[in-house]
Amino acid sequence: MLDKVLIIDFGSQYTQLIARRVRELNVYCEIHPFNKSSELALESFIGIIFSGSPCSVLDEEAPDMALDVFGNLPLLGVCYGAQLLAKKMGGKVAKSAHREYGRAKLNQVKGRSDLLTQIDIGSTVWMSHGDTIVELPEVFEQIASTENIPVAAFKWKDRPVYGIQFHPEVTHSEQGKQLIENFIVKICGASQSWTPDLFAESTVAKLKEKIGDDKVVMGLSGGVDSSVAAVLIDKAIGENLYCIFVDNGLLRKNEFEGVLTSYKGLGLNVKGVDAKSLFYDALEGLEEPEAKRKAIGRVFIDVFEQEAKKVKNVKWLGQGTIYPDVIESVSVNGTSVTIKSHHNVGGLPEKMNLKILEPLNTLFKDEVRKVGATLDISKEILGRHPFPGPGLGIRILGSINAEKVRILQEVDHIFTQGLKDEGLYHQVWQAGAMLLPVQSVGVMGDERTYEQVVALRAVSSLDGMTADWCYLPYEFLGRMSNHIINKVKGVNRVVYDISSKPPATIEWE
Repeated sequence: MLDKVLIIDFGSQYTQLIARRVRELNVYCEIHPFNKSSELALESFIGIIFSGSPCSVLDEEAPDMALDVFGNLPLLGVCYGAQLLAKKMGGKVAKSAHREYGRAKLNQVKGRSDLLTQIDIGSTVWMSHGDTIVELPEVFEQIASTENIPVAAFKWKDRPVYGIQFHPEVTHSEQGKQLIENFIVKICGASQSWTPDLFAESTVAKLKEKIGDDKVVMGLSGGVDSSVAAVLIDKAIGENLYCIFVDNGLLRKNEFEGVLTSYKGLGLNVKGVDAKSLFYDALEGLEEPEAKRKAIGRVFIDVFEQEAKKVKNVKWLGQGTIYPDVIESVSVNGTSVTIKSHHNVGGLPEKMNLKILEPLNTLFKDEVRKVGATLDISKEILGRHPFPGPGLGIRILGSINAEKVRILQEVDHIFTQGLKDEGLYHQVWQAGAMLLPVQSVGVMGDERTYEQVVALRAVSSLDGMTADWCYLPYEFLGRMSNHIINKVKGVNRVVYDISSKPPATIEWE
């Protein structure tokens, strides 16, 4: 039986990071909202982690839950989770004199605690809280402190229950990974047997059993998620998988032909559909981002449905949904208002009376790549930067036409190829270019120009939830600017986006 760890989500922005750290230990874990915990089969888990939260345990409507339902399972409370444990057991939590945010150092560590094995005095930890545990209940004992926090960590004296007021899941906590490993492996006793090979093997077996002789239709995007999902399904059912790759006219330069070739190399049963003119017609005159997204989604559904109906007796719709999409759709605050369009094909399942097949819906993006590697999918596909479902449609600000697409495709190609040629591509999580709805004055030769402005964007990130702009070499950016202006007719100015997420987003629309 697979060892599983349960992460109770109280709304922290770091909850997914906790899960990622557990998965890095080759241990399977699941995130569930605190208000859904009563629906879980708790006996199937070997340990529990309470996440942090943007809320205060002192608020009347603060997230809460009973502790007795967890029995004697090992439990680790992180930040809010620790404060909730302390408060519910009769301790005292109060507002901090000053909100503590940033690095702190452990100045006292009780090494006899299993949780703090190999954690050093002076180790840097990351604080992010406005409340502080000022008095522990009698059943708890303090096991670590910092200069400003008397109770940085505690343990239930005679049970495997722990609390920490810092965040071990963020990289700023120097030995945070060791602390999580101590809890997961030493305290919970996890076997660390959940590997990409095991996932691929077990998933293919489950798909064979689930699908049987049924047919599956799937829309491919050329991206990592849909490609890996398609190969898993193909290994299970072979030619009963029918893949459709739609050219919406908003792909990168030469992407339609290149992706089709790579899919044929994987042995996938795939059909390419050139529908550029249909998308351009639907986008004519539209400038508002959401209107463009809806138009692109609507036409895609029409084209996909038309092609899918050519396959007789289809029962399933395959999708490349990954775990972050699932988490977002059942968040602490309820179902997300908008689910990513490139992972959820509108109302197609209901419209065509299809059942959904999502073989990757328990994996994070980096795990999808690892599974893809075990399936011998090419590095060219697995190493691709994320690309938005609406494609260049949300990188062309304002109205869209074929000429604007041409301009942006050329700019994007020069930038992306430049990153590859100079060994920078895999140092960047996502890169692209935006065509701005403004023109600027320039001089080329002895003539005045009044042409388009493009913005280059490159970010580093773990999963796209937060991102920082990349510090690309000035010399490289200078070469890219010069190359773009000289080679792409219609562009006379290049700028570089140096905003992070948050407050900005990765895409401009």
